[in-house]
Amino acid sequence: MEITGIFTAIIIGLIIGALGRLVVPGKQNIPIWLTLLIGVVAALVGTFIAALIGVDDTRGVDWIELILQIALAAGGVALVAGARRRP
Repeated sequence: MEITGIFTAIIIGLIIGALGRLVVPGKQNIPIWLTLLIGVVAALVGTFIAALIGVDDTRGVDWIELILQIALAAGGVALVAGARRRP
């Protein structure tokens, strides 16, 4: 992966993290930086999984990859928010 690809992944990850947080219902008591970090990780993992199943390079917008990334971010936000609520 080239340096531009890494920067693109980080920027997309920040957006994915914000979208993932919006998808999760209720209030999440986690800092925004953690939400964004979850988004970056979800974007990278989602891209890797999309490449494994062969849906990472389609014509136009890669909707399946994008939905996969948002779902992973939402799951990560919900998991971390749930873990932080417990005493």
